[in-house]
Amino acid sequence: MGIETEYGITVKNQPDFNPILSSLLLINSYETFRSSRVRWDYEAESPLRDARGFEYMEEKEGTSKEESRLINLILSNGARFYVDHAHPEYSSPETTNPRDLVIWDRAGERILNLSRQRAEAVSPPEQRILIYKNNTDSKGNSYGTHENYLMDRRVPFARIVQHMMPFFVSRQIFTGAGKVGAENNADACDYQISQRADFLETEVGLETMHSRPIINTRDEPHADPEKYRRLHVIVGDANMSEISTYLKVGTMAIVLSMVEDDFIERDLSVDGPVGAFRVVSRDLRCRETIRLKDGRSITAVDLQREFLGMAHKYYRDHEAEPWVRDVLARWETTLDHLAEDPMQLGRELDWVIKRQLIENYMAKHDLAWNDSRVQMIDLQYHDIRPGRGLYYKLEESDAVDRIATDDEISKAIYDPPKDTRAYFRGMCLQRYADEIVSASWDSVIFDLKEGPLKKIFMLEPLRGTEAHVRQLLTESPTAADLLRNISRASGM
Repeated sequence: MGIETEYGITVKNQPDFNPILSSLLLINSYETFRSSRVRWDYEAESPLRDARGFEYMEEKEGTSKEESRLINLILSNGARFYVDHAHPEYSSPETTNPRDLVIWDRAGERILNLSRQRAEAVSPPEQRILIYKNNTDSKGNSYGTHENYLMDRRVPFARIVQHMMPFFVSRQIFTGAGKVGAENNADACDYQISQRADFLETEVGLETMHSRPIINTRDEPHADPEKYRRLHVIVGDANMSEISTYLKVGTMAIVLSMVEDDFIERDLSVDGPVGAFRVVSRDLRCRETIRLKDGRSITAVDLQREFLGMAHKYYRDHEAEPWVRDVLARWETTLDHLAEDPMQLGRELDWVIKRQLIENYMAKHDLAWNDSRVQMIDLQYHDIRPGRGLYYKLEESDAVDRIATDDEISKAIYDPPKDTRAYFRGMCLQRYADEIVSASWDSVIFDLKEGPLKKIFMLEPLRGTEAHVRQLLTESPTAADLLRNISRASGM
């Protein structure tokens, strides 16, 4: 599992602000800091392939390949750092569990802030670069936080759609980042749970920028395509809260395990899921009902309880790792609190934390929801500057619950997870960067200055771990030694 986050960016006191150029400066500043020349390998990229069995012949969303390739870094922690649709984007390395994903996702915030500091150092002194981990600029534009999950290719896509649609509609009650007001011609409101709800317009589709679907059909596994698919999830919010991220990806992993094993027997299909998504987002008491296709009416909390109940039953007969037990317990407790009074979760869930922060500020200054200062509080919650961002201030004062430690996050800025192929990728960057031309999720390309380029494929995401390659790397002080030892081990 992994998360891609497009960050919001602006520059104060820069009249001719250009988001692409500012994003390029940001990433170039990190590249200079890390002295890396390794670029992303695009050869296996196929973003227009659809999981329903066809492929678009040309880009529908106006992406400039030249712009996105100007600076596109692969980092020593196994992550990708680049410009995507005029935003700086950090794509975490592959992880096997939700706690690790929280750690490496938050490492991305630190990397963006390091880049910001170094970019400011070479900018005019009056200019300030501001970066936000959110999903909307409140001017009608939305940008994504995309989750990725490795799945068995044999699972019919129709089954994924059937079971994940109601899960996505209802899970926002604990994954939402909170948002002041409405956008995209949606019904007016003072405050809502999800930042993405107003921008979802279709049920199923390939697009990620226009006519955004609840379920994205991109079929680009970045692994052995005969064995795996990558479920590309675009409905989620950018979370500051570690608890929200942990529940978001942990519950997804559990439900997808049930989908893979065809364990879910109940049809919980929602009648009109796009409209239902917006209804749930505006239900701050978590008591409104939405209609299912079988005629029943159900709250988002009770719909989530249906999935939770099936998960408890599923793990009676399936081995559960410790993180699974922890996620199940937190999931249940969270749903109980949401049913009683969501405001009990003021240390755990983003949308509740932010709502309390805003309402306290409004009461203190006698403000209405449409006051521009309220909108500013919403934005400042997502500011990634320690000591300046409002979430960071709450964290520093121990006013929110945590999953990871600061030491773990600091180490994850530079080092990869140990139990996925990200370990091999990251360690190659640390040890042999001068001899690596490019890399991608599933390959590393070496240039030994003699003979042709050498490409090492990594089509199995759970190979290339520390356990698999530690001895190989120890016995390979140079890239030439590494390639020779790999060739010898494979009998070539």
